[in-house]
Amino acid sequence: MKKIAVTGASGFVGGVLCHTLIKHGHSVRALVRRTSDLSGLPSPSTGENFELAYGDVTDYRSLLDAFFGCDVIFHAAAVVEPWLPDPSSFFSVNVGGLKNVVQAAKETKTIEKVIYTSSMVALGSTDGYVADESQVHHEKYFYTEYERSKVAADKVASQAAAEGLPIVTLYPGVVYGPGKLTTGNALAKMLLDSSHNVTIDRFTGVLPGYIGGGDDRLSFCHVDDVVGAATITRTEKPRFSIPLWVIEAYGWLSILLFHLTGKLPLLCPASVHVLRHQWAYSFEKARRELDYNPEA
Repeated sequence: MKKIAVTGASGFVGGVLCHTLIKHGHSVRALVRRTSDLSGLPSPSTGENFELAYGDVTDYRSLLDAFFGCDVIFHAAAVVEPWLPDPSSFFSVNVGGLKNVVQAAKETKTIEKVIYTSSMVALGSTDGYVADESQVHHEKYFYTEYERSKVAADKVASQAAAEGLPIVTLYPGVVYGPGKLTTGNALAKMLLDSSHNVTIDRFTGVLPGYIGGGDDRLSFCHVDDVVGAATITRTEKPRFSIPLWVIEAYGWLSILLFHLTGKLPLLCPASVHVLRHQWAYSFEKARRELDYNPEA
């Protein structure tokens, strides 16, 4: 049994990860903020080898306290949004946060391994071909500030590995599955969440078609596969496509609504730039080394 620290524990992936680690007999210390929604986490009072550590990846001292006595760090904390009015938080959390985790892991002498959750966007688009984890982002242009920050963070992870830190980087595609309807679970949020002023809820029929030309390629992975369907909706599959210019117009409208309501958009013009390109990645290495088989 290992003592494991999890950053981003209150998020979509982090919450599922905590439950899974406990299920496999590990002891988990979850790093959360005082303001975090803890509804997706085990209860510390149940005695399931689970405890909370309050802090933030941008607060170095809190990381030292959270990592003390731990064997492994799962770094899943990140700002995952298509757009923010102040993009600096992408870099303070996604890049600066990883720098802090790396340094704290080095200072915490007991850490045997750091597992860092990156993203396929850190590797770049794959127009016309299927890539794998060996692809290096061209850095000629970036579709979103999130993408730019994850590319910069990958350099931090690579440098840490070169300096001898036992760090493993994961590159999941678009993660989906049951759990919190956060931006980290954007697919489920798009299908099910009706809290937006301009809802695009698939099951109410407000999103009657599919986005784009219908021949786009994007990598998806279920949250259970990232950490370790029956047809029940009674809705017909979409019969026509919604042009990307319509979605881009919706994105601009969403940003306008943000300034009126304060609610962050689920889609924005930058999202459309992403959708204009292919993001197809092979999972052969995961199949070979981790027995990953999403086709089963």
